[in-house]
Amino acid sequence: MVRVARRATCDGVPRPASRPRFIHRYCAASAGALASKRSPRMKTISDSALIASVVDNQNCSGCGLCASLFDSVRMELDEDGYLRPTIQGADARTSPDAQRVFRAACPGRVVTKPDHVAGVPEHRIFGQAFGAWESWALDNEAREAGSSAGVLTTLSSWIAQQNGGASRGAAMDSGNPRRTVPVQIVDKDTALAAAGSRYAPVAMAEKALHPDEAAVVGKPCEISALRSAHGPESPVLLSFFCAGTPSQRSTDALVSDLNTSGTDVTAVHYRGDGWPGKFRVRDRSGQTHSISYEQSWGDVLGRSLQTRCKICVDGTGESADISVGDYWHADARGYPIFSNSKGRSVAIARTKRGRDLMLRAAAEGILHLEPIDLDMVAKIQPLQTGRRTGLVGRLLGRIVQGYRVPHYVGYGLWRFPLRHPLWNVRSFLGTVRRARIFRSGKS
Repeated sequence: MVRVARRATCDGVPRPASRPRFIHRYCAASAGALASKRSPRMKTISDSALIASVVDNQNCSGCGLCASLFDSVRMELDEDGYLRPTIQGADARTSPDAQRVFRAACPGRVVTKPDHVAGVPEHRIFGQAFGAWESWALDNEAREAGSSAGVLTTLSSWIAQQNGGASRGAAMDSGNPRRTVPVQIVDKDTALAAAGSRYAPVAMAEKALHPDEAAVVGKPCEISALRSAHGPESPVLLSFFCAGTPSQRSTDALVSDLNTSGTDVTAVHYRGDGWPGKFRVRDRSGQTHSISYEQSWGDVLGRSLQTRCKICVDGTGESADISVGDYWHADARGYPIFSNSKGRSVAIARTKRGRDLMLRAAAEGILHLEPIDLDMVAKIQPLQTGRRTGLVGRLLGRIVQGYRVPHYVGYGLWRFPLRHPLWNVRSFLGTVRRARIFRSGKS
């Protein structure tokens, strides 16, 4: 087995041969300024070298698409607690067809904004919306078990049953509750077993799509990869507002801190059982130990996000058919309040198929829907608003430190630094400082 490791020059950072040409090329690409979708000139390189070009530059999101394309690739946790591709056996093979898909779909290389449909509203932060609603599951058990309001929990089982197939979701590994794994959802019971966010690495695009799969629930990067790789042949794609993927080591640390008795752990839940719910650990004696969502995410999990998540162009699932996020209550300043209450979600239909499904679900008594103003959502989703607004600054910070960044096509990112120059200057300086700290720690 050959691990796709970070290759470096003498100072520990992968660098291009020509800095000016590099900055020109990647600055334009990262800002979505490519005028066309022409494929880059194809080079004859090995599969492992192609994958390494993403991993070396810390652009891997751990989505697993490469493992579904290349027979020799498996996803494994690295020493930092993130899922990364490893090469099984010889690493010199080349797979032209698979490489072509990888170059066009790997979110560590390129994320392409879905084509705009004439007459459909386009929001500056959340993108295209065929419809937007405040929503929750009308099944009280699903609403209580889900992270916010049980919308994705209910949709994943309902779509599977409507189509006589299964939905792909993520759930706690029954054999190792600290870990998260893909699962098949076929009915309400399997959906409830998978309910609740999992703030840990899981590769939802690692397995090839099966003809019987009715839907896939995944992070925005995974949904972008599946949409780009499979196009209109994709099953229904469901996503959620994503703040990033924390290290598995953070989950392990939280579990160890809470499970002070050292008794075997039988369950780990990040949210659910209320909104937003608590981080909960249950041991073999039946005792449950917990801390608040604000503590678990704010103090531990949210501080260990992988690098790719910090330069993400799409945290709200623009490539999905339907994306769902928390519709937090807000204080007088407009900031989210994390006190426990009945869950409420914002649900956005990104496609006509997504809109039709949402309206059918409402008509059949599956979901509650109330039209919503996305400007109001932007106010209580400050992370998504801030991340998009300051993205160009962070991308440029990575570039001047010698890293390549993904191509973000069609997002028109340059309008944000033009409107918010100081925000992007601060983002740039913060990114440069963190990159230097990272390099000094690795040297």
